[in-house]
Amino acid sequence: MSQRNTGVTVQAVNAHACPVREVLDRVSGKWSVQILVAAAHGPIRFTELERSIEGISRRMLTLTLRNLERDGLVTRTVHPTVPPKVEYELTPVARELHETLQRLTDWAERNRVYIAESRATYDAEHDKEQA
Repeated sequence: MSQRNTGVTVQAVNAHACPVREVLDRVSGKWSVQILVAAAHGPIRFTELERSIEGISRRMLTLTLRNLERDGLVTRTVHPTVPPKVEYELTPVARELHETLQRLTDWAERNRVYIAESRATYDAEHDKEQA
């Protein structure tokens, strides 16, 4: 351990990392990512989001949208029509995040075969060890 790290406690590291972890937990959640991807092409209505995200309940969509709005990643616009028209749109910060998610998705697509082959090799080697 270097001299500059002497005296750094786990509590100090965790206290610094806690806000970052909280943000990462929020934006990397299963539903958050799917909402961000679905809303990336412009304003989208609640029902469109609901239809485009397989497996999400109405309640979970509502809660996740509220959290994303609270975090400044989504704006909610209510149009004064009957019935009210509500649209959600990504903020500039969320658009930047979407670019990052897109790069991660591109990386996963480029490397999925490599990872599958690595898993198969690992599993084959470890199956022999257990036999």
